[in-house]
Amino acid sequence: MSPRRLMALVVAGALAAGLAACGESPQVVAYKQGEYQGKADAQPWDNPVFKGDKAEWEKAVKNRGRNQNEYNRTQ
Repeated sequence: MSPRRLMALVVAGALAAGLAACGESPQVVAYKQGEYQGKADAQPWDNPVFKGDKAEWEKAVKNRGRNQNEYNRTQ
């Protein structure tokens, strides 16, 4: 590779890296004192699968935990 071509590649790379750094924008949150700005939380059993039935959700969680125990699964 010729020295001229190598120098052109180095300059082009430096230019590309320099321009990439210019695209960074500040990520500042506008926080209002005393107000929650996040997503509203829902209960884990409030979904189409359990239709708001907490007891059914707890039963499913217990069964899933039992199935993850290799000793219980082999018996």
